Amino acid sequence: MISLNNKHILLGVSGSIAAYKSAELVRRLKDAGADVRVALTKGGAEFITPLTFQALSGNPVHTNLLDTEAEAAMGHIALARWADAILVAPASANFIARLAQGRADDLLGAICLATDSTIAIAPAMNQQMWANTATQENLQQLRQRGILQFGPGEGDQACGETGPGRMLEANQLAAHTANIFETGLLSGRTVLLIAGPTQEAIDPVRYLSNHSSGKMGYAIAQAAAEAGAKVILISGPTALATPPRVERINVRSAQQMFDTVMQHVANSDIFISTAAVADYRPINIAQQKIKKTKDTLTLELQRNPDILAAVAALKNAPFTVGFAAETESLEQHAQEKLERKGVDMIAANLVGEGIAFEADENALLVLTAENKQQLATASKFMLGRQLINIIAKQHHI
Repeated sequence: MISLNNKHILLGVSGSIAAYKSAELVRRLKDAGADVRVALTKGGAEFITPLTFQALSGNPVHTNLLDTEAEAAMGHIALARWADAILVAPASANFIARLAQGRADDLLGAICLATDSTIAIAPAMNQQMWANTATQENLQQLRQRGILQFGPGEGDQACGETGPGRMLEANQLAAHTANIFETGLLSGRTVLLIAGPTQEAIDPVRYLSNHSSGKMGYAIAQAAAEAGAKVILISGPTALATPPRVERINVRSAQQMFDTVMQHVANSDIFISTAAVADYRPINIAQQKIKKTKDTLTLELQRNPDILAAVAALKNAPFTVGFAAETESLEQHAQEKLERKGVDMIAANLVGEGIAFEADENALLVLTAENKQQLATASKFMLGRQLINIIAKQHHI
């Protein structure tokens, strides 16, 4: 069964009779777990209505290059940033030619120019148009730019002719789209990852914790699994669903998380510490609920074990990646943590009210001893894939 869990897929529909298949494609993509938005060209709207796609996708359909309802009337920029992948199906001969030329005089063309996400096209046209030298040269140019091509198939065509040029079926295109994210970059590797908050008991009903939702860690775990790794996720308390193909171990306290990491780290190639682990825990845990009898209450705390530093200090330590959540002086504090902990990489982000914790978007500053890289604000799932790509490259050096 294919999975597009938590993926943002922008479906571009250009002017071709095969546009009727795109309605089924929306359903297939959604069934696989994708959030789908549709950009419909003027030619595409001659074959199928925006209302059809709105009903099937559950999202408004985008048709205009300058959208007065979008922020700053620049809807194409927002959609280009939103998409994890762009699939143009059908991609007519005209659209392919315009894409090869870098035209941005309609919404779909502008989105394709403005995105840094993967673009795939599913050609659909008459077999003579497909065989034309101009079309083949345009396709070659697009492939050289890294644009993926799904199909076409062969068979009977709406014009009454037979041959290559049929758009692939919806189930085939959904499977090809899912494969975009199956990179194999960490094939054969084991990734051990910690995520979420910890809870440090005060009494049977109270605890010390933090605002971490675990979303960033779970996104990275999913990206690592899609990259072909065996992923072991040690998670503090969260309400998040376990990503597909990820082994999850639930813990509650920092000490439990430390002990579980030490049980598994020897067999790991990469360790990623995204968890917001409590630095301290109460020395004495009340056996019964503490009653409200005084105006003040004093808790005596002791330090928890430093999981990240302990892993980095192992004789045969895995490639070790830490996270630094800071409220100020982001790069300075991240650089200090990189050196102090002795880790291979630090991914740092600002936190505060409405920033990072519990949000669906984030931004990361990635530091190693040799360089730094800024990952712009994006969904945590997109950032997870970007970070895994960086880790894979560094791990193989």
